[in-house]
Amino acid sequence: MYKSLIRPILFWFDPEEVHHFTFSLIRILNKIPLVSQIIKKLYTIEDARLEKQVFGLTFKNPVGLAAGFDKNAVLYNELSSFGFGFIEIGTVTPKGQAGNPKKRLFRLKEDQGIINRMGFNNDGLEAAISNLKKNKGHVIIGGNIGKNTHTKPDDYTQDYLECFKALHPYVDYFVLNVSCPNVSSHAKLNDKDYLEELIGAVQQVNKDFEKQKPILLKIAPDLNDNQLDEIVELVIATKLDGVIASNTSIDRSGLKVSQEHLETIGNGGLSGQPIKDKSTRVIKYLSEKSNKAFPIIGVGGIHSAKDALEKLDAGADLIQVYTGFIYEGPQLIKSINKSLLKRV
Repeated sequence: MYKSLIRPILFWFDPEEVHHFTFSLIRILNKIPLVSQIIKKLYTIEDARLEKQVFGLTFKNPVGLAAGFDKNAVLYNELSSFGFGFIEIGTVTPKGQAGNPKKRLFRLKEDQGIINRMGFNNDGLEAAISNLKKNKGHVIIGGNIGKNTHTKPDDYTQDYLECFKALHPYVDYFVLNVSCPNVSSHAKLNDKDYLEELIGAVQQVNKDFEKQKPILLKIAPDLNDNQLDEIVELVIATKLDGVIASNTSIDRSGLKVSQEHLETIGNGGLSGQPIKDKSTRVIKYLSEKSNKAFPIIGVGGIHSAKDALEKLDAGADLIQVYTGFIYEGPQLIKSINKSLLKRV
């Protein structure tokens, strides 16, 4: 029903407007008695065989919703009814910011992809915390954190620490987002020496809490083998809890859409089917090179159960969907979990 009826209607309209409309619709529907229970019955599979123990947490199933969908933690309770094993909110920055000028979100229908240059638009730390206080405990929550656009390079670490300290009581794990192509001073965020400094600072603050939270690093899919070797060395040396592979790509090769249309769209990060193989390669390389020394969350181009199994077979311990959720609908999560049960 989603792909044959709902999606064609939604795809007539601007992607960002549709996103806000869909959020409002889900919230309204869930206020109607029994609707959330019906949605949960339609899409959720409750089976202990799907449980995964990763970086000290028990996930009811390995299928999560990637960061960027519920930036401000306004809909995670309702979204949990669609069968997700975990939901990652953010990217959250200390101060709210509008992000890049619109239009900044584009569908590539022929390629089943999306290009975005949102620019960490979010309502800020205080708004996220206010929403997270409404957590009903239905699903594991990850906190994806970043820096404000206008923060000076010397203060980048302080931005991450501010978010980490404030969100610590409200999320189950953290993700340091240093690989988004839509933020300024991208080079410093990918410098190995700076990453060691940032990770060390966040880990030191983590020790101040009675209960430490897992910390992960989100990396780009465009890294070459030498850069991936550095990531493996970095994660092992700093004893990070894991890696998310991968973020969006700046590579435009192999797309069906015309070059003219791409030039009209302009810059931004590419997600969806076009980066499926690229992200899977990164997962496989990290897993094999490190001899599975750390957990990996695989994300990028998962539009089917087959895509999900490829990520897991490549070495991912958990997976996340985003663009696939938009193109395929909520049935995707159930389909993946059913396939996993068949394997069991």
